[in-house]
Amino acid sequence: MYNQNKCGRSMLAAVLQGSPRAAAVISGSKMYPDISGIVKFYHTHKGTVVYAEITGLPCSHKQCASNIFGFHIHSGTSCSGNKDDPFADALAHYSENDCPHPAHSGDLPPLFGNNGTALSVFLTNRFSIESVLGKAVIIHDSPDDFTSQPAGNSGKKIACGIIKSCCK
Repeated sequence: MYNQNKCGRSMLAAVLQGSPRAAAVISGSKMYPDISGIVKFYHTHKGTVVYAEITGLPCSHKQCASNIFGFHIHSGTSCSGNKDDPFADALAHYSENDCPHPAHSGDLPPLFGNNGTALSVFLTNRFSIESVLGKAVIIHDSPDDFTSQPAGNSGKKIACGIIKSCCK
């Protein structure tokens, strides 16, 4: 049964009207300069609500194009890199308990592009906000297959942001 609080709002609506505890400002690599957005992290008694709003994603208008992007928290604390991997210093997927993929703490649902824009909101108990502060949020150019080891074969890193505390 769908539960609403005494004011008639859903838990999600109430959470999103509050202030996030942390956020990552997302920027695309030199190859994807149009990508920008924000990922916000809200604390609830049921876990962490993650809200991602991204624009400028590459999009194909071909019939049956997936326009789906891997989305993860990585263990690194920098969005720097090298010519082969612009976000190499983001390191591997964040895995608080050394679980295999797709059970890493930082394995998130994919972003579904809609004409270059993606909006995602979900609840997770895989990590606390405090445990991911300073870590990198990465968008990949391909969807995660949720099988391949060690990281789901998500392709190249195309955008990055560092999770910072805010608005407590």
